[in-house]
This record gives sequence, C-alpha cells and structure tokens, in this order.
Amino acid sequence: MNETLNKIRTIEFNNIKIGGESSFPIFKPVFIIDTNVANPQEIEQANHSEADIIGLTFDIETEDEISKATANLKKALQIIDKPIMLKGTGNNDIDRRLLPELMKQLTQPAIIAWANDNTYKDILPEVIKGNHVIVLRSPIDINITKELNILSQDAGLDLNKILIDTDIGGLGYGFEYGYSIMEKIKLEGLNGDKYLNMPIISFACEESLKTKETKSDNYPPSWGNRKERENFFEIASASAVLAAGANVIVMKNSDNIKIMKGLC
Repeated sequence: MNETLNKIRTIEFNNIKIGGESSFPIFKPVFIIDTNVANPQEIEQANHSEADIIGLTFDIETEDEISKATANLKKALQIIDKPIMLKGTGNNDIDRRLLPELMKQLTQPAIIAWANDNTYKDILPEVIKGNHVIVLRSPIDINITKELNILSQDAGLDLNKILIDTDIGGLGYGFEYGYSIMEKIKLEGLNGDKYLNMPIISFACEESLKTKETKSDNYPPSWGNRKERENFFEIASASAVLAAGANVIVMKNSDNIKIMKGLC
C-alpha cells in the first residue's frame, strides 16, 4: 500500500479494490448488501445479487445475546460465498464486546462496522490481529474524523485498514450538510492529507429507510406505493453519496444495487 500524495489510499480486500482514485468524482464504487445474520433466506438471496460484499447485521438488544449472535454467524458463514462485513448494533456497550467475539469466528479478513471514539480501544486489538478492515465512525466533523484516525494509528492500526464513515445523519443535521462533509474529507485526502485520504463508506441508505415516507402508506396515490418510495429514497441517497465521494455504499435492496451499478 502506498501513501502517494493526491491519491486516495487503496484497500485490497479479498480481491476487491476499494479506493485508489486520483480524481474526483471519477472512481468505481463498491456495493454492500445489508442482510440480517439471523435470516438465512436473505443471505442466500444476497449471494445471487450483484453486491460485491454481503453485510451481516446483528440486532441483539442485550449483552446476554452475544452467544446467540455468534451462533448465527457460524451458520451464516456456511452459506456465504462472498466477502463479508460485520455490522454491530450501534450500541457502544454491546458492540465493544460483540464485535471482538464475532471476529474470533472468522478465518479470513472482513470489514468491521464500526468503531468510534468510545469503542475503538476495545475493538481495534482484534481487528489488528485478524488483519481486518475497520470502519471508523465520527459525527459529521472533519476534525474528529482526522483525530480518530490518528488515535487508531497510535493504537497500532495500519492506516491502510481504515474506511471513513462520516455518519451522515440524514435525519438530524440534514442530508446536504452530511454529504458536504464527505466532499471536504475527500478533497483534503486528494490534496495530500495522509490522515484523511482513506476510502469513504456510507450508510446513508439505511438512514433514508428510517424516514416516515418509506414507512407509511398514508400518502396520496401520486406518491406511489410504499415499496416504490423505499426504492426511490434508497437510490436517491446512494446517488447523492456517490457524487459526494463514497467509495463503498451499503444498500438494502438488491435491485437497487443493480440500478446503481448501471449508473457507474
């Protein structure tokens, strides 16, 4: 891996190239399909999708369920034939214990989502040991993003094993503000900042599917049915973060991934 100025770092992940571009916004994105680890049917369908990577989400609610999550992962690994991403619950107290336990079950590198400034000290040792790629999440702030990358390097992590997640927070600050931070990080990376020239991953589509427009049927017929709105919101979100510089985009619908690949 090189650290050439004016170029985004390249992550070679299970024969998949992530990043490496020297221009913006001209690059080839990677797509992850989000599945529930406890749903074998979802996982089987994801194997046949055009997604590059299968994302396994763990939605446990207590630390007592970690053993159950581990068992579900073991079953899922038996049917998966693509590279994987493990995505925690989003609860810091659970994830600082869950993610290291899940990584112990793996025999090849995976993308681990995610660690933040509260959990990185607990999660990074197993990431480093397993040669995994870590998603570092920071709250829509370029300075905090850079600081977390520096702290992770100080903890022994190779900078070439980082995917930046700016936590776009489309339901809070607003989508425009979220992707403007992504653009700033991308431009700083291309201008030679070695602590900001990592590839960017976006979970914006997950945020878009939390909106009331994608969860309710109480809209006029002109809005289309709810499923159509789900697809529209997901594709619109994916298109926006792609334009803003996201190298990896996580999506839920396999047909929408196919559409996005046709646009790239």
